Amino acid sequence: MKTMDVALSGHYTLGRIARAAVPCVVMMLVTSVYSIVDGFFISNFVGTQAFASVNLIWPPIMMLGALGLMVGAGGSALVSKTMGEGCAAKANAIFSMLVYFALAVGVVLAVVFALLARPIALLLGAEGGMVEECVLYGRICIVALPFFLISMAFQSFYMTAGKPHLGTLMSVVSGVVNIVLDALFVVVLRWGVAGTAMATATAQIVGGAFPLVYFASSRNGSLLRLLPTAMEWRHVGRSCVNGLSEYVGNVAMNVACICYNLQLMRYLGQEGVAAFGIVMYVGFIFGAVFIGYNIGVAPVIGFNYGAQNRAELRSLLRKSLCILVCAGLVLTFVAELLSGALAGMFVAYDPALHRLTAHACRLYMFSFLICGINMFVSALFTALNNGVVSAVAAFARTMIFEIAAIFVLPLLLGVDGIWLAVDVAEVFALVLSVALVVGFRRRYGY
Repeated sequence: MKTMDVALSGHYTLGRIARAAVPCVVMMLVTSVYSIVDGFFISNFVGTQAFASVNLIWPPIMMLGALGLMVGAGGSALVSKTMGEGCAAKANAIFSMLVYFALAVGVVLAVVFALLARPIALLLGAEGGMVEECVLYGRICIVALPFFLISMAFQSFYMTAGKPHLGTLMSVVSGVVNIVLDALFVVVLRWGVAGTAMATATAQIVGGAFPLVYFASSRNGSLLRLLPTAMEWRHVGRSCVNGLSEYVGNVAMNVACICYNLQLMRYLGQEGVAAFGIVMYVGFIFGAVFIGYNIGVAPVIGFNYGAQNRAELRSLLRKSLCILVCAGLVLTFVAELLSGALAGMFVAYDPALHRLTAHACRLYMFSFLICGINMFVSALFTALNNGVVSAVAAFARTMIFEIAAIFVLPLLLGVDGIWLAVDVAEVFALVLSVALVVGFRRRYGY
């Protein structure tokens, strides 16, 4: 399969940054869109209870899938640094052992989750018929977990291999598979929650199986190749520690989702959980721009760090901050403008829920003014192979600032305090991000 390659070396102008980042942004946008397809079909063709059930059980599934992000982000930083040091064979060996590790972890965790699905659903606050729907959706989706981990890991590895367009293509293919099967299983065959879970699992299997076949193939013309190799646990451990921020950040986000759901069940009941699910879907779409940019730029930063090209590091940092500030302004304006229309895609059939969701979106989406900078700072330190600092930034942003705001602000502002929690958290996180960038400036020379 022929795709446009992207080299990691050389000076990165704004044009080169765009050529590296845009395919990754498109990949994440497509991924985010097809990840909310389940919600669209369930809400419109199955009902509010099923929609709330899926949103309750999805966070723990995503926590497990985030292990793939950890392996991919931390591993791609180590692999690109190793390539920058001129050790291509070693880079391929590290890449291969990380892929095998992700597969093995996915198999073990899938079995564990399947056994514990019911207690997990009860722990998350599922009641009555929601329990069975949570268990059904979770057990079907978890079958695809090994492939889900691989697809998440390759979100970073595609760029490191110089094939970001290939990642975009596979996101489109997986998305189309998910959408078509959702329409068939849910709308035509009326299989409800089980149908949408099968559609999601199938799409994840497609997205994870392709890179395994492609990168093991002799026709693979990328910078990386999947080869038989002995496990060297120090490289696996180093990659996991380095990618810990991506895992911590994703787990923290999903823990925050659980906290939002608990608070909303308390204040608004099932309708509040449904409204928050839609808010998060909209957030996924807009947040995908920042995530995609980080995926595209991080390997370039890691390569130049390995090559000790500090002038290029400084250039990449300055350009990235300017791009992210502009993107934040545009995305916030668009989100505020379209909040009502986006909410209507899911709950136009319920005017009261539509109004609640649109109001929640308008308050929540102010966070996009600055969240891109906070996300980039965490990705920056991962690319610099400083997973500890990156994890601190990611952990504080969500597990400390946001979760604290979720429980404190409603005491002062009522339900609006729940929707504003993320905005307050991002302000505190920005202060921390600036302090970290300034504090480590001399060490890394950016």
